[in-house]
Amino acid sequence: MKKFYCYRRCSTCAKARKWLVQNNVPYHEIEIVETPPDSTELLRLIATKKHPLKYFFNTSGIKYRELKLKDRIADLSDLEASKLLASDGKLIKRPLMIEGEHFTCGFKEDLYQREWL
Repeated sequence: MKKFYCYRRCSTCAKARKWLVQNNVPYHEIEIVETPPDSTELLRLIATKKHPLKYFFNTSGIKYRELKLKDRIADLSDLEASKLLASDGKLIKRPLMIEGEHFTCGFKEDLYQREWL
């Protein structure tokens, strides 16, 4: 079953949820702020090296700016990044969809069309 990590008040998550329902894609919804993915799962995704570290971060978020992560991401190890992301769900780019080794961060209709149908 696909794990769909989202934030209730996020309009991008709402668009993704609507797309999933319209396309009959089964998923299990998880509130990313209350129950973020753990560092082990995040490290597993990061370690695939399918995307740079920045891909996993909500670069538009307040917490991202407060922690000045723009200047620090390049210096983080995969383990440090996974622990940091797991510590606060608002740091993670959302929605995050995971099914086994397959995952996406963010929502664009063409991305979901390509990756989840």
